[in-house]
Amino acid sequence: MSVSDQRLSQIIARFAELEARLASGTLEGGEFIAASRDYAELEPVARVAEQVRAMRGELESLAALDDPEMRDLAEEEIARLKTALPDAEHRLAIAMLPRDSADARPAMLEIRAGTGGDEAALFAADLFRMYERFAAEQGWRVEVISANANELGGFKEVVANVAGQGVFARLKFESGVHRVQRVPVTESGGRIHTSAATVAVLPEPDEVDVQIEDKDLKIDIYRASGAGGQHVNTTDSAVRITHLPTGLVVICQDERSQHKNKAKAMQVLRSRLYEKMRDEAQGAEAEARKAMVGSGDRSERIRTYNFPQGRVTDHRINLTLHRLPEVLEGPGLGELVDALIAEDQSKRLAAMDA
Repeated sequence: MSVSDQRLSQIIARFAELEARLASGTLEGGEFIAASRDYAELEPVARVAEQVRAMRGELESLAALDDPEMRDLAEEEIARLKTALPDAEHRLAIAMLPRDSADARPAMLEIRAGTGGDEAALFAADLFRMYERFAAEQGWRVEVISANANELGGFKEVVANVAGQGVFARLKFESGVHRVQRVPVTESGGRIHTSAATVAVLPEPDEVDVQIEDKDLKIDIYRASGAGGQHVNTTDSAVRITHLPTGLVVICQDERSQHKNKAKAMQVLRSRLYEKMRDEAQGAEAEARKAMVGSGDRSERIRTYNFPQGRVTDHRINLTLHRLPEVLEGPGLGELVDALIAEDQSKRLAAMDA
């Protein structure tokens, strides 16, 4: 996708205008917030646009140079610019791609054990630790909202909030079925088993994005069960919220306080409702995204972690890394995430050029 010189000038002029408005000190309240948001969104585009315009201008100047003594030097510089310009133009095209409005948001991470019994729960715990380590590397904060652990230290289900810069943009392609092939700790015969866990990554909305009325909620308070200390089975602190219009049910019992459990359950419910609204609104766009790197639907197997061979394969982009321990420790996951984002960008660029 080639960007015209006129469009480059428009982008750079708009950015300069925003910069001047913010520097003027005359903006207050909502105007300042809106201008700051626009500035932050436009800045990466404008910076690359400035580079592209400068390189194109330099090429024109060098091509018009008629000094014989400078011609050899000019030809070398022209060759360098002709090599570098396509890369800069590609970076500009990617920067100009329409952004998912939820990309900058925190995310709700939900991991559930699938087929495989206790081994699936242990794998769910491994996945959660992988995302915790990856989040720490990115400078994000992870807060467990609810967890249903088994006796072996695995998770039947764990829900966590991940907060930080660009969380949803980096994690949104993790949604789906993750499969593991290994000898379980519960297997005495040394046979390799295949188990699975599902991952869902939902953007967390602001309260103004999703309006929930009290009349649409059925809230049940009951006694917590499972690990958690002396208060378990002695205090009515667990909360189950049912959203009557959609039938969505959220349970939270990890906190001793009924009020804290209710607040966390509402946080999860709001994210699930927001994702439902996004799916309904996107329609054809969601179908196009599914064709690019997979829908993220939890019924779709997206990745296999093969322990005997020490490899991880992402089936959507046919990428295999023979560094399973590094992926599970967090750092290696970044290569998979980057590859998925790059594939999404390439497919969207191709769709715009078609």
